[in-house]
Amino acid sequence: MGDDKPDPNPNPNPNPNPNPDPVQAQPDPPSASAASKTEKETEKGMAPLASNPSWFTPKRLLCIFCVINLINYIDRGAIASNGVNGSRKVCQTNGTCSSGSGIQGEFNMSNFEDGVISSAFMVGLLVACPIFASSAKSVNPFRLIGVGLTVWTIAVAFCGFSFNFWSIAIARMLVGVGEASFISLAAPFIDDNAPVTQRTAWLGAFYMCIPTGIAVGYVYGGLISHFGWRWAFWVEALLMLPFAILGFVMKPLQLKGFSPVESKKALTVVDEDEGGEHSRSEVVADENSKTSGCGALTMFVKDMKVLLLEKVYVVNVLGYIAYNFVIGAYSYWGPKAGYNIYHMSNADYMFGGVTAVCGIVGSLAGGFLLDRIDSTIPNAFKLLSLATLSGAVFCFAAFCFKSLYAFLALFAIGELLVFATQAPVNFVCLHSVKPSLRPLSMAMSTVAIHIFGDVPSSPLVGLLQDKIDNWRSTALILTSILFVAAGIWFIGVFFRSVDRYDEDSEHVNKANSTPLLVEKTTAETV
Repeated sequence: MGDDKPDPNPNPNPNPNPNPDPVQAQPDPPSASAASKTEKETEKGMAPLASNPSWFTPKRLLCIFCVINLINYIDRGAIASNGVNGSRKVCQTNGTCSSGSGIQGEFNMSNFEDGVISSAFMVGLLVACPIFASSAKSVNPFRLIGVGLTVWTIAVAFCGFSFNFWSIAIARMLVGVGEASFISLAAPFIDDNAPVTQRTAWLGAFYMCIPTGIAVGYVYGGLISHFGWRWAFWVEALLMLPFAILGFVMKPLQLKGFSPVESKKALTVVDEDEGGEHSRSEVVADENSKTSGCGALTMFVKDMKVLLLEKVYVVNVLGYIAYNFVIGAYSYWGPKAGYNIYHMSNADYMFGGVTAVCGIVGSLAGGFLLDRIDSTIPNAFKLLSLATLSGAVFCFAAFCFKSLYAFLALFAIGELLVFATQAPVNFVCLHSVKPSLRPLSMAMSTVAIHIFGDVPSSPLVGLLQDKIDNWRSTALILTSILFVAAGIWFIGVFFRSVDRYDEDSEHVNKANSTPLLVEKTTAETV
């Protein structure tokens, strides 16, 4: 092609597809610049007919996911706050009754019914997590997040319109269903698009939103209760609505290790124009139909078998269960134990403040530290065991002191160290399995730590306290379980571990396994 007007058919060969490689061939390119642009897009792993939004960078993806995670946990904190949850109507022996407040007061719910609302949310979350994770193989994971956020938004809004106990219980169950998609799929997206040297730091920033959101939720629930508890849910729904819409209107991102379902149409257009009888679209379609033919249940059982045979993953989750058993009981019984042991008049604010600050600093520090010493699975286990062991020592010592100030100082250091595990433990969940199993690994980790961790820990600790009637002894027995978690994670150091992040899942083209957001490679191509 020279400086003159280009010949529309420079190749004398009458064959309309002179290039034997259909991936690089482009039908009748209008200009050299357009062809160059297509080649660059192909090198980046994008479908040639789809362009990446320039404003949507990996850092903005992290910020968006952090805000969504924050809103999720603000909701959890708000419904547990005194302002939103409230108290039931109480009648004295002389016949005078005090008006109740919040949800419990308006629907005149017993404490048992109040607990059922929390359990309903957990049922929806735990049932839906594996479903969303398994669906990621046949439906674009980014679209699944959009579906989940839409369900969450509608369900939270309905909480504000609830009219009795059963209506709000069903609504909270649907809130759990909506949150399940985000919990299962957000971390793999962050792991894909984070800079290689900052992966665990980004995960730390993401999981830092959990204690922060709960602490903010307590305050938010108390403040907005002046306008009525229903407004707490309506405002949350309005805050989440733009993110739910974003999950549908923007070009969907792809997860590493998954066939790009949405790119099938683009591949069909490219290959049909070139007249190829055996196009890539047929391969993708064949694999999708093969997955559908096996059946969702069969595929789920097969993936679960692979997951449970991965010793590194199993040991990591077992340690996480023991860890969450303690953290869950701390969050529920901590203020009451502090009030009874140290006679704190404002135990709620003290425990909430310490947990929020230590959660933020600890989560971020754990991620940055693992990146600094080289983010490998053995190093993650070393950090998990050492941080948990050190944190257990400080927390155990804190409950041994009779001085309130000594307790607060030691307990704050202990919680800081304990929360440093958030990024490393999820790093192991993501990197101990092949890319296509990451959503399921996150989902089953969530299910396990709740079913065997914080869900039974609160009633079991309450039962223990009823038996021995000594909050200090109960707190010391509970804290000692952190030593078990540290021991389990220490065992993981000696396991032969392989980082499977770069393993390509079966039947997935390498070109299509590249994350869509490629900010970190932009500087190299410019």
